[in-house]
Amino acid sequence: MQIIPLSEGSFTIDKSKIFVPFNLNSDELQSRPVGSLLVEVQPFVIISANDVLLLDTGLGFSYNNQLQLVQNLIAHNIQPQQVTKVWLSHLHKDHAGGISKKNHLGFYELTFPNAKYYVQKKEYDFALSTGFPSYMTEEIEVLQNNPQVEWLNGNGKLAFTDYSIEYEITGAHSPYHQVCTIKTAQQTIFFGADDAPQLQQMKSKFIAKYDFDGKKAMQLRQQWWEQGKNEKWAFLFYHDINTPIFQS
Repeated sequence: MQIIPLSEGSFTIDKSKIFVPFNLNSDELQSRPVGSLLVEVQPFVIISANDVLLLDTGLGFSYNNQLQLVQNLIAHNIQPQQVTKVWLSHLHKDHAGGISKKNHLGFYELTFPNAKYYVQKKEYDFALSTGFPSYMTEEIEVLQNNPQVEWLNGNGKLAFTDYSIEYEITGAHSPYHQVCTIKTAQQTIFFGADDAPQLQQMKSKFIAKYDFDGKKAMQLRQQWWEQGKNEKWAFLFYHDINTPIFQS
């Protein structure tokens, strides 16, 4: 399977939960508010023999009236109509911003017209009840009663022609955050999203204050790291500036 990171750039984020663009060549982290974190935002697209699978959908920023996510896909010769599956780890705005876009009438519609969207139902309900600033409810409400959505309820496995997706709700970064393991006969790909956002966090014991259950997230990272080393996983890091893909 071909894995392509779709970088949307580097940003700082603080307790305001606003993503502020950060130029690695000219900006200084010390000049940002105390406690600011430096992160990358990068969905991934995975291409198999039968599918174009998108993992999370970025911030939803637009340039020249087109989503940056769509521009990044087109730069890799992938048209929005070719995306067949959209996997959503959770619905925080930096992971779900590209779910939908406004049409010419100003109404939101799904960005990928031919894709099946895989969403945890409890995560969706939690997002609507929680709202801003973590969730942009007006952008994700289009999922409700939409025939393109396959609602997931808890842990499970999806089997396709040439691969499978095993998924699990962790309750670590957020109450209904899910991680997934994508398996073929030759390859195992692990996408931990915000439970396992950066390579360095896998190598050190780190409890993040911004996690719903920071201790559990730390323990899970250690568990995944050891298992991944033993089983030769490819790790995908959504928020890592330097190492989006790490092959164990």
